[in-house]
Amino acid sequence: MSNIDALLGLPARALAVHDQRNTLLANNIANADTPGFKARDLDFRALLKSASAEPAPIRTTRAEHISSPGGTAPASEPLYRRPLQNSADGNTVETDIEQAAFAENAVRYQAAVRFVDGRAKSLLSAIRGD
Repeated sequence: MSNIDALLGLPARALAVHDQRNTLLANNIANADTPGFKARDLDFRALLKSASAEPAPIRTTRAEHISSPGGTAPASEPLYRRPLQNSADGNTVETDIEQAAFAENAVRYQAAVRFVDGRAKSLLSAIRGD
């Protein structure tokens, strides 16, 4: 875990997950009329849980090796969404569900931004001695 991650905490890691999910949901909406397109999404809770776990230390065998601080965002393979109703052309995008998920994710993204901003301001204030 890098120093920035340690200072800004879980909301900073949540931002990366929300951003990745927003991209997927927007792609789903953009392809609502594409025949055969399969809607995808992330398991946010599982990703955030893996992001908050302490990364395993990397063993170095020589002094020249560089230790890794770990990533800021978890890598995840998006999952395919199961449609509530099948379509004739094989497209699994359900626009109303995708739009609702996108709106909810956008609100959560903004909340995470506010938490990170507040934390950064607190740290800056502590550094300045305000």
